[in-house]
Amino acid sequence: MANATKILLVYTGGTIGMVKDYKTGALKAFNFNNLMKSIPELKQLDCSVDSVSFDEPIDSSNMNPTHWVKIATIIEGNYADFDGFVILHGSDTMSYTASALSYMLEHLSKPVILTGSQLPIGDLRTDAKENLITSIQVAALRENDKAIIQEVCLYFEYKLYRGNRTTKINAEHFEAFASLNYPELAESGVHLKVNKEYLRKKKHTKALKVHKNLDDNVAVLKLFPGLNKNVLKSVLNIPDLKGLVLETYGAGNAPTEKWLLNEIKKAIKNGLYIVNVTQCSGGSVLLGQYETSEELQSLQIINGKDITTEAAVTKLMYLLGTGVSPKLFKTLFETPLRGELQ
Repeated sequence: MANATKILLVYTGGTIGMVKDYKTGALKAFNFNNLMKSIPELKQLDCSVDSVSFDEPIDSSNMNPTHWVKIATIIEGNYADFDGFVILHGSDTMSYTASALSYMLEHLSKPVILTGSQLPIGDLRTDAKENLITSIQVAALRENDKAIIQEVCLYFEYKLYRGNRTTKINAEHFEAFASLNYPELAESGVHLKVNKEYLRKKKHTKALKVHKNLDDNVAVLKLFPGLNKNVLKSVLNIPDLKGLVLETYGAGNAPTEKWLLNEIKKAIKNGLYIVNVTQCSGGSVLLGQYETSEELQSLQIINGKDITTEAAVTKLMYLLGTGVSPKLFKTLFETPLRGELQ
């Protein structure tokens, strides 16, 4: 296997890396050095798999930008030695991590596939084996000695998605994720079918650039009938707040009450970046389509178009961290950087 594709498995934590101790019934972390022993099917793949684990695996509810930097640094340090990367991660915040990594790993030309499971690897009915085996297989796909997938993806329950287009939609079904505004990149059935027309096309051969400065002075505010002035003012005036994802109704609509628009106007004037995203699971912000979004458009609010909240939050952190000038911020946010919006 001298020329076999080399895949690095990065275990951060999450259900996928747990095995049940049948004596006590408790879940404990799986030893990934025994991977081939536990999943002999992996030997059928024409690739070699190495693994590295976080010293202390974390529940994905505890995931934060520091951990994203750690994952990105592991990829950076091993980038020259491996052909692809599979990140094992808890499902709760996986879409946030996938989105963040897509921005952090600029000029990526190798696959970074995030996966996890709803049931532990040792469970009788586990989804962990299939998710893991197919993620490794996808990461190893090559054509003309180049990786077929050259972006950050999320694989779950027979489907490969662009990572920054996903949202977790179900806490108990195996089909836990959806990508409502972008088609799946591949589907695993009897055959592994890759939809090549939806993959990111590389127009350059630039070296990987890893961005490690993320600014977490951001917040999310979901509009709801009855949102009052005190709540809005409190959020808009959070000390050091730099970016706000405003989840609006439908195609980007908000109440037309003067106090609300005035508070938003004042905040934008004071330098707060406000991104308008729809609180609907699918669809896009279309500013100016209705009277209720015309006003927001006139305030120079940032149009989030069809971006997910997860991708919007992490894009704010990334752009704020790279120190983009206020003049360029709106334009850059509204531009697809990693295929996160159209």
